[in-house]
Amino acid sequence: MAKREVSALWVISVCLPVLTGAIDEAAGETPTRLFTETIAPILKSTARSSCVQCHLAAVDLKDYLLASHEKSFISLRDQGLVDLENPERSKILALIRKGDSDPDEDARLAHQKQRRAEHTALAAWIKACCGDHALRQAAKLAAEDYARPKRPERVIRHALKSRVIDSFIRNVWSHRMRCFPCHTPHEFDEKNHYEEYHQQFGERMNLFRKTPVATLQYLTERSREVTKGRLPLIHLQKPTKSLLVLKPASEKPKKDELGKLEEASSVEPVTHVGSLKIDVDDYRYKSFVTWIQDYQRTVHDAYASAEELPADNWYPTDQFVKIRRGPKDWEENVRVQLFVHAWNDAEQTWEADPIAFTQGQVKTRRKSLIGTLIVLAPKDAGSRKKLDSVEATLAPGKYLIKAYLDSKRRLDSDPTLLLGPEEFYGQAEVKARWRKGNRDAEVVRKELVTP
Repeated sequence: MAKREVSALWVISVCLPVLTGAIDEAAGETPTRLFTETIAPILKSTARSSCVQCHLAAVDLKDYLLASHEKSFISLRDQGLVDLENPERSKILALIRKGDSDPDEDARLAHQKQRRAEHTALAAWIKACCGDHALRQAAKLAAEDYARPKRPERVIRHALKSRVIDSFIRNVWSHRMRCFPCHTPHEFDEKNHYEEYHQQFGERMNLFRKTPVATLQYLTERSREVTKGRLPLIHLQKPTKSLLVLKPASEKPKKDELGKLEEASSVEPVTHVGSLKIDVDDYRYKSFVTWIQDYQRTVHDAYASAEELPADNWYPTDQFVKIRRGPKDWEENVRVQLFVHAWNDAEQTWEADPIAFTQGQVKTRRKSLIGTLIVLAPKDAGSRKKLDSVEATLAPGKYLIKAYLDSKRRLDSDPTLLLGPEEFYGQAEVKARWRKGNRDAEVVRKELVTP
């Protein structure tokens, strides 16, 4: 039986040493002895706990423990993480058990031994503490003395593996057909000839795997490999230097004297046998770079506050907006961002926050512009839509289109940037039908004016 591979995305550090010493409940172990023999080793370990299975950063089991066994228990009790009447149902234990239902089988099996050891140790110690009348009745700690993660709750949720996968689906996986047919073997039918590509270029052609999770696992594993003469697929030091974005945004290599294409380059200047698939001024490029940048900051635990978190609320659609003839003073090739604001009928005003946006580059002497709409979920949405179950679309109605001009080329240094008031150019009202497809793009016919 082949040895099961473990994803580098989920296993960020080596597992904790397995806790030794079986716990014999019948022996009547005291809370102090159980803490010393089974909980203290967790505190002393430099490795991360099994929390890494579900959280890429921001939280560790050690964050909920203190050097004193009494204060550790009181802290857990006061934060509602211990059930005094039903110790086995304590929330802290339920959080550890969540790893048992992880749909990622590799991660579930890789952390199983460590997860069970941690659960067994804490369950026995908590049960013993709950049976100690003095501990149950002990005075509360001051809130500042609680043992808990340094990162706020929103940052902890942002680092959840499930959130990272959801973001990957929306920002990268949803655009995989731009790489068809060369890198999407599972999208093939009998009429296609993927084997020809595979025989010529090898396993690296199989970039997008059967599922988003498998694809993300492959990308992160490959990115750990340091290969001379090749940039990583995901560059965690310089996101814009990731091959995941450089390749599709590059042209074909030059031809030699015999008219044959030279070997494609995987270092700068990068070339791509498949030629240009994503323009650097396109929203897809923006989506790719935005996701990699967020992933980089997440795994490096770089978010210290909720205010630093990106909105991460982009949902691509099949709807388009178009400016057929832009203003005469728009320079050719300048980048423009269009933000769509919905009409609030109840308050008889435009919504302050945009409901969608797109980005494009002014083309030709007509100064035309077309872009695919990205629906923006409400910032305070409690639950996120899923591309595989809910289609993101705009309903027909009255909308306000605001145009922002990148005349200072700020997007050159930060492709993820959403332009602000300083770049505002003008706006126009539209009565939009928002049909699907490029051919039925919603056209802004009115002149862009400044209110």
